[in-house]
Amino acid sequence: MNLNCYLDLSPEVAQAVAAGKPVVALESTIISHGMPYPQNVETAFAVESIIRENGAVPATIAVIGGRLKAGCTREEIEYLGKQGPSVSKASRRDLAILVARGGDGATTVTTTMIIAHMAGIKVFATGGIGGVHRGAQTTMDISADLEELARTPVMVVCAGAKSILDLGLTLEYLETHGVPVIGFGTQELPAFYTRKSGFKVDYRMDSPAELADAFQASLNLGFPGGMLVTNPIPDEYSMDPAVISSAIDEAIHQADENGVRGKETTPFLLAKVKELTGGDSLESNIQLVLNNARLAARTAACLANGQ
Repeated sequence: MNLNCYLDLSPEVAQAVAAGKPVVALESTIISHGMPYPQNVETAFAVESIIRENGAVPATIAVIGGRLKAGCTREEIEYLGKQGPSVSKASRRDLAILVARGGDGATTVTTTMIIAHMAGIKVFATGGIGGVHRGAQTTMDISADLEELARTPVMVVCAGAKSILDLGLTLEYLETHGVPVIGFGTQELPAFYTRKSGFKVDYRMDSPAELADAFQASLNLGFPGGMLVTNPIPDEYSMDPAVISSAIDEAIHQADENGVRGKETTPFLLAKVKELTGGDSLESNIQLVLNNARLAARTAACLANGQ
């Protein structure tokens, strides 16, 4: 059976994909688990507006009533925002169960890539990807995002891996699995809240057209995996690395004390970092998502126009 029998494209997204127009996928976990209400819904609408302003069609992706949605309505986005963490955080392992049970799910980077590819969408904008967690040598806690990047041909535009992770091991994992990591305007991996991490990426590219050309070449070569574009947070919203590092260390300590494990780890840590930074990290999070959406839309436009 074709998986597309479970997939619903909004009329706007369906028309854009059929006509070869630029479309940018957006995840929904950032709405349900990444930010509090109402900032989550406000940000989701702002991100969609930024994508339209830069020449592409937004496609917020989620699972609603067991249906895989590529292009959520405003009402569906509002619903996800109000439900918050009570909505399942859906990774690859969860999709079949949610479909079978007619459940709701907010899509992670992994499931957004899966559904975007199913819908024919080539570019996806998010905040930051998951990665290898600190202490993974004993916990084996490695995000499914990395494996999906190696197997699903979607370009992911992000602000780097979340700085709560082990960035060096995350890059090593991506290299092992053949995923190109590109810095937009930089040779250094951005660390989500901050522009610098001390780790180098594979390539630097300086224009959306260059990104589009590289990804089109990957598609033409028939490579199965995606491409990761790391786009530094705008300088005026970048946080002091010492401040954010201290907050992350304390958040990890509290997670260990509270026995937080698995898929609950990232939402717990991000919430604690927000609390410890007096809310500054939330504003940074919002701004970096908007920045990534802008770049993704411009890149999708170049890809669609063959530039």
